[in-house]
Order: sequence, then C-alpha cells, then structure tokens
Amino acid sequence: MMRTDVYTTPEAFERLAGEWNALLKRSASNTLFLTREWQQTWWRELGDGELRVLAMREDGALVGIAPLFFATNALGAVEVALVGCKEVSDYLDFIFARGCEPACFRVVVDFLKSSDAPAWQAISLCNLIETSPTLGVFVELLNAEGWRAQVVFEDVCPVIALPDTFDAYLAMLDGKERRELQRKLRRASGDVAVTFTTDAATLARDMDDFIALMKASSPNKAAFMTPRMTCFFHAIARAMFEAGWLQLAFLEVERVRAAAYMNFVYEGAVMVYNSGLRPEKYAYLSPGQVLIARLIQKAIQDGCREFDFLQGNEEYKYKFGGRDVKLYTLSARR
Repeated sequence: MMRTDVYTTPEAFERLAGEWNALLKRSASNTLFLTREWQQTWWRELGDGELRVLAMREDGALVGIAPLFFATNALGAVEVALVGCKEVSDYLDFIFARGCEPACFRVVVDFLKSSDAPAWQAISLCNLIETSPTLGVFVELLNAEGWRAQVVFEDVCPVIALPDTFDAYLAMLDGKERRELQRKLRRASGDVAVTFTTDAATLARDMDDFIALMKASSPNKAAFMTPRMTCFFHAIARAMFEAGWLQLAFLEVERVRAAAYMNFVYEGAVMVYNSGLRPEKYAYLSPGQVLIARLIQKAIQDGCREFDFLQGNEEYKYKFGGRDVKLYTLSARR
C-alpha cells in the first residue's frame, strides 16, 4: 500500500534530507540538479508560488518524490512546474525508484485531480532528458484524463564520453581541431597556471572573481547576472562546495585570473555550468579553451566517465567532441 505525504513548506527538504539523495541514486533521473541540496537552495533563492512536495512510501520506505510548485505564468494561468524550472537547472524530472514509476505517476495525477492541489490550468515540466520515463508513462496518464499532453523539443546538452587517457581523447577529435588545440596548449606555457578553490574561507571572494569574469565575457552574461542571480550563484556555490561537488577553476596568467569555469562533479561526470573570461586582454592565449582542455585532462585523470557541457549548442562544445543529448518540455492543459 502506497502512502503519500504532501509538504507545503520548505521544511520538506529538511524532513526528507536523510532519504532524498539515497532515493535519487535508485532512480532513472540521478542528476545533481535533483539533489536535495540543489533543490532546497533553488527554492530558497529563486522559488515562487506555492510549494507542493509529494513523498511516496511503500511499507515505510521512500520510493517517490514529486517536487512541484504552482505559480502564475506569463499568460496569467496557474502552472504546475518542477522545482528548479527553469533557467538555471539543466536537467529535471520526478524522483521515482526504478520499477515504481507507474504507481508514482498515478499518485501525481490523482493529486492534481484532488482538492489538495492548488487550482491550476496548465502543466509545464522542463528539461526532461530524452530517456526519461516521464515522456512515456506520464504523458499517457495525462491524456487519459483529457489534459492534452504534448512533448516538445527544448534544447541539447553536448556530452563527451571520456576515454581512459588524454592522448586517446585527443585522437577522438577531428584532425584540424586536434592540431589547433595542441598548438594553443603549447602556447599557453610559461607563467600560466590552473588553480582551484579548495578553501571554504576563500569561496566567497573566489565567486566574486568568477562573477566579475562572467560579466566581462559578454553583455548577455552581464545582463543575466542580476542581484538576485548573484545571490543564487553565491548560495549554490556554497551548497555545492559543502557537498563536495563544486569545481571552481581559474586560469591564471602571471598570477592574474584570465578565465574561469564553475563546474560540478557528480557521479562520475563533470558538468560545465558557466564560465567567464577577459577577452580584451588575453585573447591571444585563448584562455577559455586552454582551461577547458586542462579540465578535460583532469577529468580523465580523475576517472570521470563524462564531460557534460550542459544546455546550449555553442560551436566550441562540438569542437571539443560533444555529442548531443536531447531535452524536452512536457506540457498539458486542463
């Protein structure tokens, strides 16, 4: 018999903290963006509307979490979305133990039909990976209710499947790209170093440096980094650092920080979250590309299986060997 608890306050994240990530590792959607640390920080810093976290249990064991919220969209309709959606969480989904998905999806549908759910007009679940069970079973259940579900392509995440050595990685690249990368790596010698944030006491200062580099990269990134987003980046960096998942890396030229990457390392994958550089002064060194190459090399040395560029089809990701993983949005209307 499945029992469902519905949490309506952020206390849910603390109440489920001891079980949340263990369930995530038993699910088909094991990604850093669904960890309790990420979800709790996102909701605290960027969440809006009414929170509803469904926790499903069989014989006392947690088998499902549906982290939902209800908020008014740009069209004035109350929309059901996943905590983390959208803009800064690259992969999202429900968190259901493998084999329990059909029963858990049924619980979600029954909840949405009940008076316990806030009145809503639309569903929009973003950033669902192409292999997600949600794109099959849940769509069928929504359509059976007459809620007109549809799945629409949203974006891609170029991913490198890493080999055992850096030489083998270079051999995977197109010949022209390989020679160009090797040339850039040779040129970036001398007083050039890659450093990492390893001290909690320097994290806030290092994040200030990272955000400054990010804003210097392009007008779009500068506009994106609003005061609220700045607070989120500091908060999520702290949460990821404390969990052991943050990789904040800088390329220094004569001890001056010329480029930076804010990455996450989780379950054998390095995820490239955002970057910054000073293009006007150090363009001759291609600091961003040199730093990425060194981080790929480190990922291989550390035994990582994937180097994930996350959302966006920027050309450089394919030059480094990225192959697309597709993401979809599931939408429905009453």
